[in-house]
Amino acid sequence: MKVLFTKKKIDKKMISEKFGSRFSYDVVDVIKVKSLQMEPFDLKNHSLIFTSVNAVEAFFENGFKPNEDFTDRNYNKIYCVGQKTKKKLREKGFGTFKVKKHAKDLAEFIIENSAREKFIHFCGNLALDVLNNALPLQNISYRKVVIYETELLYPQVHGDYDAIAFFSPSGVRSFAKYNSLDGRKIFSLGNTTSQEVKNYTENRIYTSRESSFEDMLDLILKYD
Repeated sequence: MKVLFTKKKIDKKMISEKFGSRFSYDVVDVIKVKSLQMEPFDLKNHSLIFTSVNAVEAFFENGFKPNEDFTDRNYNKIYCVGQKTKKKLREKGFGTFKVKKHAKDLAEFIIENSAREKFIHFCGNLALDVLNNALPLQNISYRKVVIYETELLYPQVHGDYDAIAFFSPSGVRSFAKYNSLDGRKIFSLGNTTSQEVKNYTENRIYTSRESSFEDMLDLILKYD
């Protein structure tokens, strides 16, 4: 089987260890991410939400620094979506108060447990409006701050691939503009990405529930 990964930065060592000589693969760039320049502002009395690794990177590149001193009444709780986002925050030296797999799950948790807090959500320009739609309706203080931009590259791919692996809804839109998904196995990282794929094909979609690259590879091996 020949697999096309729609992401430039992938763990080739992990692929080699998992796939061995069973499969071959190629990589194509479908999106380009650019951090926006922003003057750091006061985060006092706010809880912070990160729904992507790119948002975490852009946040710290701009010189923001959360206050995690729990003895200070103005400290910042950090909420995030996905284990990769949590890992990136830890690499930057910060922990997380709550981690959920999906934005919908995080919104439900906040509504049930943290409705009195004030939230700032750092995200990209193409971020889904799940939190933006859910929290204000419950009279929860919520501010969305776009801190990076995602550009769709719309590649035209030539080659015969048995399977395509997608990592984000924006990646799906970029790839599907000039390339057909029909007749190929579709592997997807997370439910939101799978929902986007459904707009372009009726093929069965194999969804990675753990939202990790390793889980994606295990899924490909399971359904080769």
